[in-house]
Amino acid sequence: MRILLTGSRDWPRPQTVSMALWSLYEEAGGPLLVVHGACPTGADSAASEWCRATRCGMEEKHPADWTRHGKKAGPARNQLMVDKGADVCLAFIKDNSKGASHCAERAMGAGIDTRIWRM
Repeated sequence: MRILLTGSRDWPRPQTVSMALWSLYEEAGGPLLVVHGACPTGADSAASEWCRATRCGMEEKHPADWTRHGKKAGPARNQLMVDKGADVCLAFIKDNSKGASHCAERAMGAGIDTRIWRM
């Protein structure tokens, strides 16, 4: 199952990310491909740690190229991840994070089953 994961850089609850991934692992009946933006903190980091610790998921990382694209890097990266498709999008949005909200909105617009956690 291909999972698009987006989330706030300061998402403080890695256990929520872990529980969501375990739920999808059980739903899929096997390994997950977890697509994320490779942020070293927050939801992306929690997903990366879950993949490493459990060996139940592989990662497809898409870091934004801020140097090359400036402020457009995040939205461009989000659209690229959405365009690659996913079975499910998991969105972990804290304080109405612009980046995570943008990615979740794009995923919903593309018809991807999007599950959102907010705080």
